[in-house]
Amino acid sequence: MIYMDYAATTPMDEEVIGAMTQVMRSHYGNPSSLHRVGVEAEKLVQRSRETIAAAVGVLSSEIRFTSGGTESNNLAILGAARRYRSRGAHLITTQVEHASVYEAFRLLEGEGFRVTYLGVDETGAVRLDELEAALTEDTILVSVMAVNNEMGRIQPIEEIGRLLKSRPRTLFHVDAVQAVGKLPLQPKGWGIDLLSAAAHKLHGPKGTGFLYCREGVELQPLLAGGGQEDGLRPGTENVPALVGMAKAVRLAVERQEAFAAHTSSLRRKLVERIGTLEALRYNGSRQSGEMAPHIVHFSYPGMKSEVLVYALEQQGVCVSARSACSSGTERPSRVLEAMGAPYAAAVSGVRLSFSLRETAEDIERVCEALTRVARELGSVTAEPQKGRRS
Repeated sequence: MIYMDYAATTPMDEEVIGAMTQVMRSHYGNPSSLHRVGVEAEKLVQRSRETIAAAVGVLSSEIRFTSGGTESNNLAILGAARRYRSRGAHLITTQVEHASVYEAFRLLEGEGFRVTYLGVDETGAVRLDELEAALTEDTILVSVMAVNNEMGRIQPIEEIGRLLKSRPRTLFHVDAVQAVGKLPLQPKGWGIDLLSAAAHKLHGPKGTGFLYCREGVELQPLLAGGGQEDGLRPGTENVPALVGMAKAVRLAVERQEAFAAHTSSLRRKLVERIGTLEALRYNGSRQSGEMAPHIVHFSYPGMKSEVLVYALEQQGVCVSARSACSSGTERPSRVLEAMGAPYAAAVSGVRLSFSLRETAEDIERVCEALTRVARELGSVTAEPQKGRRS
């Protein structure tokens, strides 16, 4: 079986498992306890914070631990909007954000905020001129993801940060769950105020993540309780998971250059093969530098995503229909629709995502499986029509 769903989650690195196992065996203390066992646990928490901060180029005091990407995104968006509501009630995001961002903005609309959902071009990219035109004196938050989780399109984060530089009353949040440890990111240099990440996307443990919160930015907590994370995120820290996340982030950043070179090579081969299969439609930019190196997306117009996922599994390849968090729905892909894809393509998207671990031989096997599936399903293709989802 070849696993090609790394954008959904990754297997844990053996070094991460080793570090977590050691902590679980030897450091069971509550970091908030005042005795020696607690103090030792607190030192591990602080060391983890410093390791992550050094890896992403920020201050350790600017790292807040969370339960993962969804909580980081919710805390950044809901926490910022509610804290700075006195400044204004206008928010900006895009139509192609992850559900944990998109639904947070929908929630804020119910609280009286006005939200502008920016469209994207046919490659999935946000248009800077449309973002600039949407800004008003009431805009208090702009949230744009670094890499689209479904398509792999890289958004112009550095350019957006430059655009917002002259607007200190407007905070800039970046969902970087699919980018940390894979692409260059400079929170300080690019004017990012809030940045979300999750450990399990980079060979760390599930259920833990972090939010970079620039010094001086205040957020309204989502939870009430203890004083952990300066009162922003109360609850006893999961020390083994934090140690594991810090190890995973450090290793991913150290391997980032090798990751980009290797996965770019694999991606080129996959895209080339998809281009030779008449039934398949490649989605995204043809400029490789505009796409994340570890994600390839295509549609098979006339075929539901779930059928393709099952057919590829029968060929020994595990892939994903859109993001894992949205794979249970039969609705057309919100991302593909925003890119202007017709209904038949929007309901038939498939995502392939991979890592440093896959070899050229693995990708050749995947290409052969794609070829067989495209050929075998071709004879049963029936064009789905809007409103007819049998």
